[in-house]
Amino acid sequence: MRHARRRAVRRVTRLAAVGGLLLGATMVTHAVASEPRAPDAVPFATAGEPAAGPGAGLVSKLGTSRTAGSWIADDGRAVVAVTDEEAAAEVREAGAEPKMVRHSMDDFKSAAETLGSAPRVPGTAWAVDYRTNEVVVRGDSTVSADDWSKLTEVADGIGGFVRMERSGGTFTTRINGARPILSTAGRCSAGFNVTDGKRDFILTAGHCGPDGSVWFADNQGRQEVGTTVGGSFPGDDYSLIEYAGGRAGEGAGVVAVGDGKGVRITGVADPAVGQRVFRSGSTSGLRDGEVTALDATVNYPEGTVSGLIESNVCAEPGDSGGPMFSEGIALGVTSGGSGDCRTGGTTYFQPVTKALAQLDVRLVVAPGADGGAAAPSPAPSDAQGAAAPDAASPGSSTPVRGIVPDASTLLSRLADPRNVGPGLLVIAGSLVALVASRWIRAEQDRKAYRRHYSATWG
Repeated sequence: MRHARRRAVRRVTRLAAVGGLLLGATMVTHAVASEPRAPDAVPFATAGEPAAGPGAGLVSKLGTSRTAGSWIADDGRAVVAVTDEEAAAEVREAGAEPKMVRHSMDDFKSAAETLGSAPRVPGTAWAVDYRTNEVVVRGDSTVSADDWSKLTEVADGIGGFVRMERSGGTFTTRINGARPILSTAGRCSAGFNVTDGKRDFILTAGHCGPDGSVWFADNQGRQEVGTTVGGSFPGDDYSLIEYAGGRAGEGAGVVAVGDGKGVRITGVADPAVGQRVFRSGSTSGLRDGEVTALDATVNYPEGTVSGLIESNVCAEPGDSGGPMFSEGIALGVTSGGSGDCRTGGTTYFQPVTKALAQLDVRLVVAPGADGGAAAPSPAPSDAQGAAAPDAASPGSSTPVRGIVPDASTLLSRLADPRNVGPGLLVIAGSLVALVASRWIRAEQDRKAYRRHYSATWG
């Protein structure tokens, strides 16, 4: 009777082990099948007319000595500033409107080089106003009268097409934005999702934190987002945060804009002066405005950043790093600025196209409802949390306390049925049980043989 019970136990153990192997294999297969597929991605502008419109193409074709930039007029028509009648005729033939001006792009470039070679004054910025054919130099409230006087002398030496303006507030980078990501380096927000084809990343502002900064979605450090693996600041203002799991997940190509709504991002391009744009951030929600200048330079307290997009979209501390877009096209991530959404101000953005090229990654995009078309840009609102961690932004550093990685994070990941870990654990346990049952049977057979041998020959 005892031997019969043992045989029954062994049979049950073997059946359970075989069942565990089948269950574990099923769990692993399901987890692998449910892994997010490699996202669709684009390197730069999607097919068709780039966001900058035909004006940018004409400026490139005619050359920097015969043009002085382009912009979009109030009626939506492209305007190109030209320096001679022959260039004006070519612009008209292309269907755009020419505007005769005195100073060319070459003049603007020379002026920027002169300003850049002067002693650096934090709190100043300059950009080209294509519509007035001037270089505009701004100084915030932190610039002393003596420094402003010296910079004015530099501007006077350049010529009469440099306009000096004092502005309220201060030019600062601004950490926080959309929905926050946090680390010991400070608080920022995620920008657009990008990929190198193997791994997914968050594109955000470079001033958020140095390489190696670990980011979390909560103050307790339980929900790890990823780690900063590269970027540039000052000089530029962009960085990459590699996702802890390697993938951005579902909805990676959608920018959240509050109230449970989102905008599908279907491409990336450079903007045009005069173009209507949207910016989202956690402090001031979704806001709109227009691009006022390109290739702007800002002397932040931390250093100088060049090649920025200037706009009159308002922003406040906490909005920095958030996405700027228009009609589903990614344009920039918030770098910094001055003013607020009560009195207005100037906000600067890092162009997405340059960041993609320098980092050798592509923008993750989402197909439209019809398989390809972009969703129209939403109306501005005061909605809070305008961008999710797979959409948002960074800016001025805010100390964050309590960011300590939780030891339970690894266990929670292993226990997550969406991962292959649980299935592998079931398979391993079943193999151990199967091997153990066979060893026990062999040991029992060996002992039975010895008893039989002893009784027969002893």
